[in-house]
Amino acid sequence: MNIEAEWMRGGTSKCWVFESGQFGETETSPDALLPRLFGSPDHRQIDGVGGATSTTSKAMIVHRPADDDVDVEFTFAQVGIEEAAVDWGSNCGNCSAVVGLYAIEKGWVTPTGDITRIVTRNTNTGQIIIQRVSTPAGALPIVPQAEMPGVPFPGYRVGLGFQDPAGKTTGSLLPTESAAETISAGGTRWTVSLVDAGAPVVILRAEELGLDPERYDSWFAGVELQLETLEQIRRQAAVRMGLAATTSEAARAIPKVAIVAPPAQSDAGSDVSVMMLSMGKPHPALAITGSIALTLAARTPGTVLYDITEHNLRPTLRLRTPAGVIETWSEEKDGSLIIGVDRTARTIATTTIHLPETLDNTVDASFAGATR
Repeated sequence: MNIEAEWMRGGTSKCWVFESGQFGETETSPDALLPRLFGSPDHRQIDGVGGATSTTSKAMIVHRPADDDVDVEFTFAQVGIEEAAVDWGSNCGNCSAVVGLYAIEKGWVTPTGDITRIVTRNTNTGQIIIQRVSTPAGALPIVPQAEMPGVPFPGYRVGLGFQDPAGKTTGSLLPTESAAETISAGGTRWTVSLVDAGAPVVILRAEELGLDPERYDSWFAGVELQLETLEQIRRQAAVRMGLAATTSEAARAIPKVAIVAPPAQSDAGSDVSVMMLSMGKPHPALAITGSIALTLAARTPGTVLYDITEHNLRPTLRLRTPAGVIETWSEEKDGSLIIGVDRTARTIATTTIHLPETLDNTVDASFAGATR
């Protein structure tokens, strides 16, 4: 079995891009096919194309819809690493940045002017994302030169504008109708905000976790020590947000967790310090869908984040992350609220992935233990 794919970087993530027609040519469902393509279950993903981290075990499935109002539809898949499972519950903002570039490179959209506008729809959430790809003189630059925090090399600039992003997963910006509430976990009561915009996110105060706002570089180690408690909080949040019936049924990818605090006094370049967790681990940068949720939370009175930013909020929100400062922006256009962020994207490879004719995702337990 052969599968054609593009390997692309979008923002601070990498994903494999597949055209949807290929999945219609096989009797194997994407839920079984993608883990085998990626080499899961195996923490190394050694027999597949996965990158063995949450930011590199991702896929985009794209197609051209009949809808004249949308140029490209895409479905995001977070492929499990140590489990042969696929999470379809949310979108990835970083990987979304590859969709407009893919459409231009494949000739689905013809560049026009210095900025080419591509209207995309994410099928996981129904979110319309208006992508603006830099095309000076009506073409992609021969050599990509746009840079962004968290990526050492340049790519093509892609602006992502999330149109009316509130409640795309749960139906409401505040799924519980409360801007802030408490969750009990690990013998402690935690103040949280549960927000759905771009993706569902549970927001906590860094100080409640014993993290010093003045020592952001120490957060990673502090968070690592509290992952079990944070997972308990996240799973309870999933139930309260209506994402799962029980804590044991909560998906791995949503809701995401964001830990926030005022910037250090010496940090004049940001409005808030953030560390986000993805798939149970500290994110090396920031999930873009999460940044959209944080931006709307900062505009919503009573949330954990509003209490931090209400005195210094500007038309843009500057978020301190482990990889650097990410800036989001908000604007009203034609009666819609658009929350945006700029990313870069680049195609790394065009390839054929070879698979056995018979797929088997089962792994001997003794093998799993022996490889660690």
